[in-house]
Amino acid sequence: MNMFDRFKRVAKANANNLLGKRDPEKVLNQAVDDLQKDLVTIRQSYAEVMATQKRMQRQKDQADQLADEWYKRAQLALEKGDDELAREALSRKTQQTDASAGLDEQIAVQTDSLAKLYDSMTQLESKISEAKSMKDQYIARARTAKTATKVNDMLSDVGGSSSMDAFERMKEKVEMLETQAEVSGQLQFGASTADMESKFKALEAGSAVEDELSAMKRQLTAGSDAAPEAKALPATPGDAAVEDELAKMKKAAEGN
Repeated sequence: MNMFDRFKRVAKANANNLLGKRDPEKVLNQAVDDLQKDLVTIRQSYAEVMATQKRMQRQKDQADQLADEWYKRAQLALEKGDDELAREALSRKTQQTDASAGLDEQIAVQTDSLAKLYDSMTQLESKISEAKSMKDQYIARARTAKTATKVNDMLSDVGGSSSMDAFERMKEKVEMLETQAEVSGQLQFGASTADMESKFKALEAGSAVEDELSAMKRQLTAGSDAAPEAKALPATPGDAAVEDELAKMKKAAEGN
């Protein structure tokens, strides 16, 4: 049918043009509503033709009844010998017979119209049922396509210059704040920390000297214990140099 073909064209056009200005779901619903209105119109026409046919049938039945009555009256007039009255009755009977025949033709036309309207109505009801199923499919496809488009747009924004760029900017800002905090701490506590470090280094150096001196003393003591009977030798120029170096080391250790 032309109406259903129009619906199919509208449905396909809107399903293939999901991003148009008009909402495909609204268009498809409107198309089905239009088909429903067409069906209502056909049903109303069918009801009107049916009512007309019934009225004509009553008129035909009435004409047939009158024709029969006039025929009986014509018979009665002939029985009574009144030919003129019988002739008049037969004329009235013929009028009713002709009226009945005319009504019978009109009823036949109405019957044919009713049959065609009924077929059209039945086909349209079937097409509307099919159209509703198609509408649901196209609407589902439209919604899926819209959702996919939104997701693709979101992913495009994330991969482009929106969400991820915001994360990168915040990352750089946090790193900058951390650097500023570190520099500020160094400026505030840098001098005292450097002085403390130098003191600890001095203590560590002094400890090393003392440890080395203690080790040297132990070596000397061990040497004197190993040779108790040895006589002290007079100091040689080399021993004097050693003593001088030792004296300097002690002074250096005491100074530290």
